[in-house]
Amino acid sequence: MMRDALSTGGDQNGYGPVAGIRELREAAAGYWERRGLPTDPDLVVAGPGSKPLLYALLLAIGGDVAIAAPSWVSYAAQSHLSGGQPLFVPTAPAQGGVPEPDALAQAVTEARAAGRDIRAVITTCPDNPTGTVASRGTVRRLTEVAQELDLVIISDEIYRDLVHDPTTVVHSPAEFAPERTVITTGLSKNLALGGWRIGVARLPDSDTGRHIHAALLGIASEIWSSPSGPVQRAAAYAFQEPAEIVDLVARSRRLHGLVARAVAERFRAAGVPVIAPQAAFYLYPDFGVWREWLGEAHGVTTGPELTRMLLDRYGMGVLPAVEFGESTHALRVRVATSLLYGESEAQRYSALAAEDPTALPWIRAHLDRISEVLDEVRQEQPAVAVPAMAS
Repeated sequence: MMRDALSTGGDQNGYGPVAGIRELREAAAGYWERRGLPTDPDLVVAGPGSKPLLYALLLAIGGDVAIAAPSWVSYAAQSHLSGGQPLFVPTAPAQGGVPEPDALAQAVTEARAAGRDIRAVITTCPDNPTGTVASRGTVRRLTEVAQELDLVIISDEIYRDLVHDPTTVVHSPAEFAPERTVITTGLSKNLALGGWRIGVARLPDSDTGRHIHAALLGIASEIWSSPSGPVQRAAAYAFQEPAEIVDLVARSRRLHGLVARAVAERFRAAGVPVIAPQAAFYLYPDFGVWREWLGEAHGVTTGPELTRMLLDRYGMGVLPAVEFGESTHALRVRVATSLLYGESEAQRYSALAAEDPTALPWIRAHLDRISEVLDEVRQEQPAVAVPAMAS
């Protein structure tokens, strides 16, 4: 049905409204309404993916932005591109995506005292790279800090529908600070439609929101003019959440959860701690407990050295914590489990339909290979220096 909706929009070859067609903005508003966030379609802006929308928002808001450490790689990069400097603030354990509120208050206060213009904070609910969901208390306290310091909150909620356990509640900052929270989302994660490039932003119904909305439209008109017409038609259909879309997202959520938990179990069995993933298809194991051994056996002392060794020697591709705003010495890595589902469309559909996807031979082979690599890394003997021969 999504492809049918895409094809019926094939005649949409003219420039459309900068904010997106009314049908899409109303569908997106309904999507947020069903999640307890009343939304005015006139305060919804569509763009060619949530990433361009996030960048345009940083340009519209201006100044510097506070970002969680760790957090998705593009936030810091976009901050630099927009002429700002990211202010990294650590997260509390299992509260990924949301800067620790008291640390945020201190960091912003100190940065402003030093002359920096901090205007916004970005949250990711749920989180990439840790796959965790911040608690209600953490999100609420962050909004209190944002109100005290007059910060705009940009809440990236593109993984909201991929929480593994349906009873886990994702709390948006818009619940507690609706007047200053901008929400972005898209279809690239829950429907695996990254190539279609469509995202939507929900602006707050306030003076702040209307100011950002006007600035965002001005920027969008000079960068992308309007999103693709056919893709907007398809997105409007998807955001209405017909039964087949709801079923697909539910099966995807289940697949992500089962495989992510299985991967986490392999790391734990090898002695590598990892916080239990709650959403999406990421986890963030910490090799810090192996620091001494990695240095002795492999000459590895930094995160980039660890990931390079895992890739070059064992063919395991992961990203180091430094890419997500942490210290180069952190030995945490982000693992993306979606790459395990299969190399063909047929395999991926089989994984979606399987009662136990971890029992499928290609997924089981990937899981076993993770265990093999970790065992090999752990069992290698430290290098022994050979004494020089006397001449």
